[in-house]
Formats: sequence, C-alpha cells, structure tokens
Amino acid sequence: MKIGIVGLGLIGGSLGWDLREMGHKILGISRSEPNCQRAIELGVVDDASTQLNILAEAEVIFICTPLAALAPTICSLIPHLSPNAILTDVGSVKTPVVKAVAPLWHNFVGGHPMAGKAESGLEAACPNLFVGAPYVTTPVETTPQEAVNIVEEIARSLGANLISCSPEDHDRAVAWISHLPVMVSTGLIGSCISEPDATILKLAQQLASSGFRDTSRVGGGNPELGVMMARYNRSELLRSLHQYRHCLDRIILLIEQENWQELEQLIMLNQQARPEFIPESC
Repeated sequence: MKIGIVGLGLIGGSLGWDLREMGHKILGISRSEPNCQRAIELGVVDDASTQLNILAEAEVIFICTPLAALAPTICSLIPHLSPNAILTDVGSVKTPVVKAVAPLWHNFVGGHPMAGKAESGLEAACPNLFVGAPYVTTPVETTPQEAVNIVEEIARSLGANLISCSPEDHDRAVAWISHLPVMVSTGLIGSCISEPDATILKLAQQLASSGFRDTSRVGGGNPELGVMMARYNRSELLRSLHQYRHCLDRIILLIEQENWQELEQLIMLNQQARPEFIPESC
C-alpha cells in the first residue's frame, strides 16, 4: 500500500518507521527540505518532499501536523488527492477537527494514537512506539465504514489496541487522563521553581528522583502541544481542572485539620482506583 505522512515529527516519523518495515511504500511531507532528506536517511520514508503533489497516488494519508494546521493542510492537499484516498489524523482533540474536516473530504477518519515521548521532532521517532498503546478512531454518521476498517487495520498492524468512540466522548475522556495531567504537571514544576530560597531550590533539584521525574514528565514536554490541548479542548479541560482543584482543596483542608484518618482513607481509595487506569504491571 502507498501511504502518505504529512508532518515528519515524532508521530509521523514513528508511523513511517513501522509501516515501511511492513513493506508499505511511505511518502512523506515536511515543511523543510533538510527534514525530508533526514527522513530518507533514517529510513522512515521511501521518498519525501515539501511539495504536496508527491501524495497524488497515496491510498491512505496520515496528517501529523499541529492541530491548528490540520484543516488548512487538508484544504491544500485536496487538489492533489486520488478520489478514493483515505485521510486520517493523529490529533489529541477530535470534536473540532472532525467538524472542520469531515465536510471537506468524504473519506476522512478521525484518529488518535495515544503514544508519545517527552521529546519531539523527527530525531525522537522510533520503531514500535504504538505497540500496546490505545489507538482511537472517532467515526461519525457520514464516515464510510470501509475507510474506518482500513485505518483500523493499519492501527492493528502497529500493535495498537483499537478503541472506537464519538469525537465528543473522546475529548471528554482525554481531558481527564491526558490534558489534565499536562496542566497539573506544569503547575507542579512552576510551583517548585517559585521557591524563593535559592539554596532550598538547588537542594530540591539535587534530591529530585523517580517520584518527581514521573509526576513532572508530561509538563516538561512540547509547549506547543500543551497549548493546543488547552485551546481546542478548552471546555472539557476546564471542567476537569475545576474538579481537580476541588479535590486538591479537600486534601488541603484535611491536612489543615490534621485529619489523618480521613486523609489515609482518601489515599487508600485512590490507590485502589489506580489499577483501573494503569495496570499494576506498568
């Protein structure tokens, strides 16, 4: 199969790496010629260009651009597409994307591979990034089932775990387990660096270990991606942030009241709930 990838960063590069290894012909698009050449050197694509017409014969095209660029990119791409080409994206917000793009192209399937790293860019791309990770498709009533089946088959071949839901349900769920953690992690780092005593701040930096590393990781990621989450999933993220603040206020109150028994019960309940989100083996 001829597969196009628009945007040769972490996700686009990792997709190309795996799909090319499976025998698909991978055609890449990047804004910079040096990035195109680097993608060819790394072996993540068979050919790459800054010109969209390279995708004229592509059967499936993954749009791996930032959310703000997604609809404009597809508008520019449409004159070069085969009539039966399938378009899918990898954006972390789905409702505004599907509403904007579905009317533009009949064979569009909203998608979101929930895999990534703190690092970004082509050099961060790696094989097997999607193995065991959720891969969400968000078809709507007008989405052709055949197009959904093909995108899901590709996702399955990557070793991902398929999940299908509405765009709205996707955005509400990821606000809790993806977008909220980024903001909480950002707040954690910001709180730490606000320590006014330089000696204490330096000591904290020296003492930081696995607990701080794990809790702060997503807050130290791609700033552009964090802003896009907030901008395009604003209402659901705000809802989750308000609920998080309510829970945090409760913890503060328990500590102020020295109510250790209720605090322990709260921590115990959360300990019991965590495996429903993250298996204990992870």
